[in-house]
Amino acid sequence: MGQPLQGERICLIPIQLAHAPELFKIWSNPKITEFMNIDPFYDEKQAGEMIVYLKNLAKEQKALRYTIFHKEQAKIMGSCGFNQIDTHNQHGEIGYELDEAFWRQGYGSEVVEQLVNHGFSYLHMVRISAKVEAANKASIHVLEKNRFQYEGTLRKAEKSKGTFIDLCMYARLKHDQ
Repeated sequence: MGQPLQGERICLIPIQLAHAPELFKIWSNPKITEFMNIDPFYDEKQAGEMIVYLKNLAKEQKALRYTIFHKEQAKIMGSCGFNQIDTHNQHGEIGYELDEAFWRQGYGSEVVEQLVNHGFSYLHMVRISAKVEAANKASIHVLEKNRFQYEGTLRKAEKSKGTFIDLCMYARLKHDQ
């Protein structure tokens, strides 16, 4: 289920414990975690614990997380993947975050393109969705660029950093290809 995925400038590798030090740097940055449903990490141990948790979800086929590598620089850029996988309904929900050094350069779109292709072609999904805060304009742009359609707002859908927030639902169907 978790094979490497190759984009033009990126490579997605199934997340590994060895990636914890670099992912900690990303997950501890408040600018990056602003729209994530986690507080910035304060200890590298938290990154390792998160990776173990994500790998266990992958073993149960409930999620699939990748580390994003820059091909040319051989540098970790962030993580992405299917936060939830519903094999019965052939549905997956994606999420992603990039180190701010790689923002506004088209990498997010390349990441989403790889996830969508893998979800439809190899995981046999019929629907791929993403939930995003309305204020996260960059992520909304990435989703719209990848032909995701806005389906509505889920009011008070999630508690994030102590506050209930609204989430915009975006989705792409296999027949939208």
